[in-house]
Amino acid sequence: MYRPNYLMMTPGPTIVRENVLEARSKFFGNPDIDEDFFIFYDELREKFSKVFGSEKKNIVIMSGEGMVGLDAACASLTEKGDRVLVIANGLFGEGFEGLITPYGGEVVKFLGDTKCGIDIEKLKEFLEKDSNFKFATVVHCDTPTGVLNDVENICKLLKSKGILTVVDTVAAIGGEFFNVKDWGVDIALGGSQKVFSAPPGLTILSVSDEAWKIIKNRRTPINSFYCNLSYWENCVEEKLFPYTMPASDIMGLDKAIDNLLDEGIEKVVKRHKEVSKYCRENIEKLGLKLYLENDYASTVTAFYVPEGYTTKEFIKKLKDEYKIMIASSYGEYEKYILRIGHMGEGAKLEYIDRVVEAIKEILK
Repeated sequence: MYRPNYLMMTPGPTIVRENVLEARSKFFGNPDIDEDFFIFYDELREKFSKVFGSEKKNIVIMSGEGMVGLDAACASLTEKGDRVLVIANGLFGEGFEGLITPYGGEVVKFLGDTKCGIDIEKLKEFLEKDSNFKFATVVHCDTPTGVLNDVENICKLLKSKGILTVVDTVAAIGGEFFNVKDWGVDIALGGSQKVFSAPPGLTILSVSDEAWKIIKNRRTPINSFYCNLSYWENCVEEKLFPYTMPASDIMGLDKAIDNLLDEGIEKVVKRHKEVSKYCRENIEKLGLKLYLENDYASTVTAFYVPEGYTTKEFIKKLKDEYKIMIASSYGEYEKYILRIGHMGEGAKLEYIDRVVEAIKEILK
């Protein structure tokens, strides 16, 4: 039987607390027809609205890992011929192109430096010349490098040009402050397996009133069933989900968000910032070089693999000899970047100490 026994310090999935695992093991009833489940789901939306800075009615919790939410946002907004601006300074940011073009969207890219956040002034200059876009996408924390983008000012700038905003905050929300109302975010996307510290399998979205209006008044039908957000707007009122909900996963997520809210959103964000700074400082004390130059996310630290190792060799040595798992990266970064995730339950100083001490021993 597969029984992992290591400290998981990856940038998602993250460590899951025992009370979350216990909640998932409880009897879950029939989510299709039990009216009490719809009440429970609605109460869970209220809890997540506090983290997103939105209203309960705008929250959707749907089955599927975070990528399903990204796909659903693009499927539901994009019609053939729509011009869409993809703002990117990393792999996940650029990855939005592959979620838009299958639905007929025409992608225009604004590319920034991968070693720092998006330059707001350069984006402003770009939009002065061309702002004819239906919506724009941006990633809050581009996880392969851990760069943090100023989505507050990016979205405010986009909204001043009449552009809908889609923000992938899967690897940031909870560990970074977020407010869809104040920032003008039309669709914000989160995932259960990151800072919320629940098992993978659920997407949490906040969909603005303006985005709902666009989705409902399309010229053409949405070219998807599973990723069709229009089915979710009134599911509680109508007591009808588009498909059978993964009740056990949702019960676990409910306990996970309780853990976060019991600690307090501000305290959780502060903890992540402190742990992130502590991690970077100690990695540099070992003589290792961080990938980014600034704009570090509070949830993941990326650094160059020590000389004499491949990323795969280093990760295997940590796991086999020290029972600690960290991650490499993706695409062009896979061969030379290592990443420590400090998200949710993993954002603790004592865990960083264990990782740093193990790396120190390897470097000897």
